[in-house]
Amino acid sequence: MSVIYLIRHAQASFGARDYDKLSTLGEQQATQLGTTLSFLKPDLVMSGSMRRHQQTASLAGFTAEVDPGYDEFDHQELIVAHKPAYKRHTVMVADLARSGNPKRAFQEMFTAATQRWIDGGDGYSEPFQAFCERSEAAVRRTADRLGKGETALVFTSGGPIAAVVSRLLSGGDGLWTKLNPVTINTAITKVVSGRAGLTVVSYNEHVHLGADLLTYR
Repeated sequence: MSVIYLIRHAQASFGARDYDKLSTLGEQQATQLGTTLSFLKPDLVMSGSMRRHQQTASLAGFTAEVDPGYDEFDHQELIVAHKPAYKRHTVMVADLARSGNPKRAFQEMFTAATQRWIDGGDGYSEPFQAFCERSEAAVRRTADRLGKGETALVFTSGGPIAAVVSRLLSGGDGLWTKLNPVTINTAITKVVSGRAGLTVVSYNEHVHLGADLLTYR
């Protein structure tokens, strides 16, 4: 039996023009993750192609091979498909600021935008079902490369992890919508590969993070 650890990237730069890089807190999370994983000698280390994936792997002390199948969905595309005016970042920022609670307003808007994507709305380069299939296929590719008793670390995002877990647990789209928002930065999900195929053993483990390092976004 082989083991795959799916690791969500550390905190990225939420709210910034360039989201795809770790925040200062994210760098601390990734370093702490490395301390926790220092006992592991993985046979394979993979990551998505996004900078936040590779930065997390590097700061945790690992050199990762890139598989774009582990990339997150395009959240900006979802937002623009839902609200075309938000193609201009300044318009979105100003609109959310007028709500009086920008963080809550963003979450409500993004939840609606994500649901439109799941429901099969138009305007997307990658439909929701295709995204889930891509994520699952990436994990299966990784599993196929592992021999008996071998271990892989995968640095990816919350969306692909939720897609893999919801599919392996036969939870469908409804489970994905519940898992994706609560996937914690640098949390670890364990999947084993054996005669029965792929099995989820644990999800969203984050005991390595203290209260001061715990973030969801």
